[in-house]
Amino acid sequence: MSEPDLSVELCGVRLRNPLALAAGILGTSAELVARVARSGAGMVTTKSCGPSPREGHPNPTVLDWGHGLINAVGLANPGVEEEVKIIAQARELLEPLGVPLAASIFAETVDGFGEVARKIAEAEPDFIELNISCPNVSDEFGRPFACDAGDAARITATVKEITSIPIIVKLSPNVTDISAIAASVEQAGADAIAAINTLGPGMVIDIHSGQPILANKVGGVSGPAIRPIAVRCVYDIYRTVEIPIIGIGGVTEGRDALEMIMAGATAVGIGSAVRYQGLGVFETILDEMRAFMVERGHANLSRLRRIAR
Repeated sequence: MSEPDLSVELCGVRLRNPLALAAGILGTSAELVARVARSGAGMVTTKSCGPSPREGHPNPTVLDWGHGLINAVGLANPGVEEEVKIIAQARELLEPLGVPLAASIFAETVDGFGEVARKIAEAEPDFIELNISCPNVSDEFGRPFACDAGDAARITATVKEITSIPIIVKLSPNVTDISAIAASVEQAGADAIAAINTLGPGMVIDIHSGQPILANKVGGVSGPAIRPIAVRCVYDIYRTVEIPIIGIGGVTEGRDALEMIMAGATAVGIGSAVRYQGLGVFETILDEMRAFMVERGHANLSRLRRIAR
């Protein structure tokens, strides 16, 4: 059998393979995202940026607790004005590589998302990801925007009115029915869904001091321990919406990426695995996917997408 075709199409944009660098991992400079692209990623996502510079939480902010990571970075970012420059530089480096860029954004209000999106659109990223699911960004009741279908839809609709750039909405697993939230953002005009963001918040305590290890006390849980939840969320969302899904959560091996695709994902986000295995993780996962497809006689990924019933 000839080499299987791992390319996919996301909102009309071709990805040479389905692996996307997830937001929050290395996406802080043009040079870093280009390095990730050269390491094999089919798409890269910048770290989320907001209306103004933000320092985030003091250290310690990230901990490997044995079965995954727990983090409370606090959305540290240089602000949208500086981020526009970073994205423009990144696009210049990525264009000859043929790797598209998603710019992740957040804000404290619905209108704030619109204003950040308006400015980010000036840099012409291939996608804009709406990070409505981070616990550091919440509505008037202290809930992430992704926990309320109305809030999620209003943010999506607001950004869609401002730009024609494809919009990816990143959802939270910390809801009763993620499918209902997915349906609301699709109806509001979302072009794709990213699922999921971190689980939690969780807490890890140092038994010697008797105190929480993270400076923020609690943080989002990611890594291998949450993968079954992420797969179930992708599976449920696929049954509800027609728009493509980027499956994110605990993917560290080729079998994990294939599992996401079999659940219904078009692309697969890689985050914590970069911290565990370094940038070589992209080629490792791709090699494992190719080997499986050759062994089973699958010529392309469309034959595998949502075969789980």
